[in-house]
Amino acid sequence: MDSPGWVYLLGLAGMGIYGLRVLIQWYLSEKSHQVETPGIYWVLSSIGAVVLYIYGWLRKDFSIIFGESVGYYIYMWNIGIMGLYKKVPKIVIVLQALFPVVILALIVRDIPTFVDTFLKNEDVPLNLLLFGVLAQFTFEIRSVYQLVYSYRRRQSFLPLGHWVLAVIGSSMIIAYGLIRHDWVLVIGQFSIVFSIRNLMISISEQRRGRNQTSSS
Repeated sequence: MDSPGWVYLLGLAGMGIYGLRVLIQWYLSEKSHQVETPGIYWVLSSIGAVVLYIYGWLRKDFSIIFGESVGYYIYMWNIGIMGLYKKVPKIVIVLQALFPVVILALIVRDIPTFVDTFLKNEDVPLNLLLFGVLAQFTFEIRSVYQLVYSYRRRQSFLPLGHWVLAVIGSSMIIAYGLIRHDWVLVIGQFSIVFSIRNLMISISEQRRGRNQTSSS
């Protein structure tokens, strides 16, 4: 399905915001030689999710909407546990929390139209849609893993498994984007380079920890 140029620009903006969060996080990690979890990472994640929600809706691509839904509230949880919401007006927090609910309401309001438009889209055959959903799920499940890992430690952290799932999920999304002829999805996964680097830093960090443990 061909879309107006401004829709693709919106998608690129969303992907750019997502990429910027990883770029900043990677830069800080390189400086400290360990994986860092800055608050700006989660703030940009939340902003990028809203933009890509809208892009997915305009592109009639259920896999994008599904993918953003998996991690949306996890981003909010990380912002909250880092105390960043103390600096934000409550109305902004309420609007942020209600955004996916609005999307859901639009879907529920006219389910037959949603099914025909999103799930029976001629440009996205069912098998391709299922692959896209699987790709987004694999990519976004990293957020669930990160939530469980961080919740147990009562602090926001980006563990090794997060980056493993990010690399696998990004690869699948690139493949889906190529098949779908959605260059926004393909270009937007440029952050896979930084995810791979974070994966390497995480492995090195764990090795240092094991060596220190064995030598003590």
